[in-house]
Amino acid sequence: MTIGIVSTGIYIPTDIMTAEEIAFRSKLPIEVVKNKMGISKKPIPGKDDHTVAMGIWAAEKALQKGNVDPKSIDLIIYIGEEHKEYPLWTAAIKIQEELGAFHAWGFDVALRCGTTIMAMKVAKSMMLADPSIQTVLLAGGYRNSDFIDYTNDRTRFMFNLGAGGAAMILKRDYEKNTVLETDIITDGSFSEDVLVPVGGTKQPLSPEHLENGLYRLDVMDPEGMKARLEQKSMDNFLKVVRNALLKSGYSDKDIDYLAILHMKRSAHDYVLGELGLNTEQSIYLSDYGHVGQMDQIISLELAEKSGKIKSGDIVVLVSAGIGYAWGAIVIKWGIEGRNI
Repeated sequence: MTIGIVSTGIYIPTDIMTAEEIAFRSKLPIEVVKNKMGISKKPIPGKDDHTVAMGIWAAEKALQKGNVDPKSIDLIIYIGEEHKEYPLWTAAIKIQEELGAFHAWGFDVALRCGTTIMAMKVAKSMMLADPSIQTVLLAGGYRNSDFIDYTNDRTRFMFNLGAGGAAMILKRDYEKNTVLETDIITDGSFSEDVLVPVGGTKQPLSPEHLENGLYRLDVMDPEGMKARLEQKSMDNFLKVVRNALLKSGYSDKDIDYLAILHMKRSAHDYVLGELGLNTEQSIYLSDYGHVGQMDQIISLELAEKSGKIKSGDIVVLVSAGIGYAWGAIVIKWGIEGRNI
């Protein structure tokens, strides 16, 4: 039995922040923003671009693209961020209602920017274990750019955070775009390195916190985190890719396309180089920035539209998320030997 990707959908806000604006706000040289950080521009949320709403709009596109009846969906998994329209709110149920997926049930999952890959693994496992789950929708939105203070140099590696929504429809016994194996690594030694320090039970949100701008992402131990992360991050990127390939019966040399999150240009180029890939075998998301766990679906859609992937190709989605988590999943695109 196989699990295949029927379709994907993305929603990208029309409002943008340019590299020049990031440079102005952060007081960084424009060359650093464009060349080192790798940001030309990034989408930011407009007035109505709320987190779950963007996921719903992306899901509508995926349904239309795949010619899928919402009433045929058995399960909805929300893959967006905790930062959404309301706190303490199950977003998957809202998506169910708005799409008219009346025969589905739903729940939310979270692994920060590793959520999509984790959710694909969860969805596949559930479909294999429960024959009643035939069609699964993954959908969500992201606008953690709301938490960025461009005057805080400790968070400069997150100046690329943008906004958008993405969705994916998976189907049991679907003969195209087969979802193969996954590998995920989490490392709890980084679990409290990057966070919003107020607004939780330890430091309930107060007027003083808002006045002082403390409700923003911050790095608690920037030098310590950098030293520890440099020892592990690139190795773990490569490890999850290679482990997922090995589990799927492939190796580095079999990769045709790598759908990778946006990160600084040198790190992106390093990963491609270590895997023996050229620049045509990936898309650097310099016009999108980092839209969290939506990056892999955005990259996949862009690759499909530009003809970078074809039937029979081995496609690898790879992610990393604060916490820290690294994940990769392998897809056998299309139907081998056929153009679709």
